[in-house]
Amino acid sequence: MSMPHKMVRRLEKAEELDKAARPASNAVKRAVRPRFVRDLLSGTKLGHPLHPSLTDVTIGAWSMASLLDAAGGWKSEPAADLLMTTGVIAAAPTALTGLNDWADTLGAERRVGLVHAAANTAALSLYVASLIERARGNRGTGKALGYAGFAVMGMSAYLGGHLSFVRGLNVNRNAWQEGPDEWTSVLDENQLVEGEHRTADADGVEILLHRTHGKVYAMAATCSHMGGPLPDGTFERDCVTCPWHGSTFRFTDGGVVRGPATTPQPSYETRVQSGRIEVRVPPAGVTAGPVEEHPVRTHRRLRARIPAS
Repeated sequence: MSMPHKMVRRLEKAEELDKAARPASNAVKRAVRPRFVRDLLSGTKLGHPLHPSLTDVTIGAWSMASLLDAAGGWKSEPAADLLMTTGVIAAAPTALTGLNDWADTLGAERRVGLVHAAANTAALSLYVASLIERARGNRGTGKALGYAGFAVMGMSAYLGGHLSFVRGLNVNRNAWQEGPDEWTSVLDENQLVEGEHRTADADGVEILLHRTHGKVYAMAATCSHMGGPLPDGTFERDCVTCPWHGSTFRFTDGGVVRGPATTPQPSYETRVQSGRIEVRVPPAGVTAGPVEEHPVRTHRRLRARIPAS
């Protein structure tokens, strides 16, 4: 195990960090509670978490500023200053989206995230100080502060990468989930009454079934946001709300009604055959939901059964 990895493992187990993380997390949750704020910072309408996209702007701008500082020469100075300023400006929305995501974490993720945020704050402070010194004409001091900011930013980026790629923070929890391609029986029809929901197994995948308006709908039972148990959520207005962080999904198509989730729930076709509810993954180009026969087709089938006079 590498030295950086060992250090991060220690952070994950540092329970003393919870004393600062817990009240900070609660404060952020209160601030992002309004639906508009929550959806905006989560990237719900974007269909992708917003924070990773913004980090690329800040990290890219500051990295190129350091490169130009290292190259030296009076021609590179204005470009380096512009890039550093761009990174400072972009750091504000990047921090806000990051705090929004961090507020949903617990345990090891929350502890590492707290240090990640503190390191980002330190890097931002160093870059602001660097810009001030440059404006005063102290370019040597400004460069030194910029290099220090770059080093701290690199450490913070490592922690951010650990949260995303090692801890799996904010990844789609249903990304590798597969369901049956063929119609698969999962439940007796009489076990699911109007307004009720049940869970069932479909080829090893846990499916959430819900009957509303006389129709049966099915979606993945695990919340795409952070793996919350949707069967334990609240059901109203043809939607289900995750009990963990409040993500809300439509049963008709699995679409996200409210964040912090950004990825729709996998949804399935349903039908009732011989008193059993069956589900399958919708074929390409087919919308999920209850399968209904077209009225014209039904009419033709009935006519075909009438004996000729």
